[in-house]
Amino acid sequence: MFRAISRTAMKQDNWQPANTIEVDLWYSDWDAQLDREGMQIRRWMRDRNVTSVLDASCGPGTYAVALAQQGFQVTAADGRSRLLEQARVNAHQYNLARKIKFVEAGFLELLQKIGGEGQFDAVLTKGNAVPRLISDEDIAATLANFHQLLRPGGTVMIGMQDFEPFVEDRPRFIPIGVEDDDEEAPQQVKFQVWDWEDGPPLMVKINHFLVTGRGMDYLTYKREEHCRAITAVEMQVGLLEAGFENIEIIRDRLEVVMIATKPQ
Repeated sequence: MFRAISRTAMKQDNWQPANTIEVDLWYSDWDAQLDREGMQIRRWMRDRNVTSVLDASCGPGTYAVALAQQGFQVTAADGRSRLLEQARVNAHQYNLARKIKFVEAGFLELLQKIGGEGQFDAVLTKGNAVPRLISDEDIAATLANFHQLLRPGGTVMIGMQDFEPFVEDRPRFIPIGVEDDDEEAPQQVKFQVWDWEDGPPLMVKINHFLVTGRGMDYLTYKREEHCRAITAVEMQVGLLEAGFENIEIIRDRLEVVMIATKPQ
């Protein structure tokens, strides 16, 4: 399905946060996620003999910090410089900066910038990063990179939006939720507006909106995410073509998580 060729440059996402305040707005529940995500991933990794983990799209460090807290040896990579810097800041706040190796690299640069085939027990990417790859070639090359970076018997874990339920009706408005637990803090309303683009391949620009404030004073923030409308079935085929096996599928809130193994 996805034809692998050698590729060396890409942009995973066109959003670069302006500053730490903007990161805190979009990732307002970051602290609350750490224990939950760390324990959850540890449960998924159970009985897989995992010590070293590459978080291949670390963002502000949610999973990298959570994994380090759980005792894993973590390498955190991201091609977006400001988010990678925020990940360093967050790791420092939890006294974990020395336990995480940070690398500025997009998916297609991982082998070049990290080097060393077969050095990880697990490769992780969550947060819908893979659908930001547009072409068959980039997706195939990314999965091939993951395969090369894993030791025999290693585990790949991909968390992404499954677009299958949406491709027929192509909804425009997706409500996310309201955060209003603390009366002293600003209320936050989050929703998405999807702009569909006929392909091939079928694309969707996800406009993330955050409205925050109290009383009559509210501010609106927006960021854009350009995604290929990949389905979970398509990704499973891509994983098989890349040489993975024993694919397990887990529904995790808004994501579908695919866990697969590199053969021994």
